[in-house]
Amino acid sequence: MNAFKTTDICDASADAQACELPFLGFGRRRAFAGAIRTLRYQQGFRAVRDLLQQRGEGQVLVIDGGGLAWRALFGDLMAGLACRNGWEGVVVHGAIRDRAEIDGMEIGVKALATAPRRADIGGPGEVDVPLRFGGVLFTPGARLVADDDGVVVLPPGLTEADLAIADAVAATAAYASGGVVPRS
Repeated sequence: MNAFKTTDICDASADAQACELPFLGFGRRRAFAGAIRTLRYQQGFRAVRDLLQQRGEGQVLVIDGGGLAWRALFGDLMAGLACRNGWEGVVVHGAIRDRAEIDGMEIGVKALATAPRRADIGGPGEVDVPLRFGGVLFTPGARLVADDDGVVVLPPGLTEADLAIADAVAATAAYASGGVVPRS
């Protein structure tokens, strides 16, 4: 389970990129974090199965479907593969399907919507390329943190442990109680 909140990370680092999209959360893992792997959907994405069959410890798969909301880019079979192979989570810029099944799995999934019909699977997709959506650049290898408040990408080379989160939390508490917030 992720020990750091996206809100605290944003307070601790002005360079943390907070995705501006209204993601919904699915799966039993409400918070997750890991190194980014990417997949761009282009008339299909055979590569998603191949990626999820690899060991995924410490990794989060980010799928860019261009916001496709009327066809699902991810479902229970792919979520099952992700669970079996230890992926931390999946972020989908588009829709998923099989919500009830995914909600019972030990995985974290963020997506824009649900849709019953699957997307085409015939095309290869593009793997491990930089993706941009929701005002964020998702670079393979960068650190992603997700929870019920959103999705955040950390600056290159940083992890949650590198940030002065305790100081940011204390500053927020001081402000909330009427104190002065120190400038960084």
